[in-house]
Amino acid sequence: MNYNLPNVLTLIRIALIPVLVLIFYLPFAWVHWATTATFGLAALTDWLDGYLARRLGETSAFGAFLDPVADKLMVAAALVLLVDQVPIEGLHGGFIAVPAVIIIGREISISALREWMAEIGERALVAVSTIGKVKTTVQMIAILLLLFGEPIGPIPTAELGVAFLYLAAVLTLWSMFVYLKAAWPLLSAPNDKEN
Repeated sequence: MNYNLPNVLTLIRIALIPVLVLIFYLPFAWVHWATTATFGLAALTDWLDGYLARRLGETSAFGAFLDPVADKLMVAAALVLLVDQVPIEGLHGGFIAVPAVIIIGREISISALREWMAEIGERALVAVSTIGKVKTTVQMIAILLLLFGEPIGPIPTAELGVAFLYLAAVLTLWSMFVYLKAAWPLLSAPNDKEN
């Protein structure tokens, strides 16, 4: 395994998952600050490890595998915690659960699609797109706002977080459609093998 700086940052992101869960359930008034900071740090390592890998020329097969896994684990963990936390500021649980299921379901589906495409040598058809990057940014903002949860002056962070989460869910479905459209000719091709 290659322990270069980008890969170490990815491993730190994975290590922050149990830290996030532990802090989330602590019975202290400052928990929303700490969980937001922990998730923010993880989101920062997500951006930084990719930037450093390209800038320093330290890309690796291990990093290419682990980075998206770390991202999905962190997002899924945060969404599960948020669903468990409801009601958030009086918001009904369904407001969080519906987009959370869409986002997690899409991640599982696209991961399976990418794995299958890699097996047949067509992984490039489902490489990360611009819409996928926008979706990830909106998703991170939504989770940060929801983890914080308390109004900042006149800014209703919980309500804004829900709005961003729904926008992320829409972008999630859109990006999934883009990936499926790219892969559809191969998915719908007749199978040459007998069943």
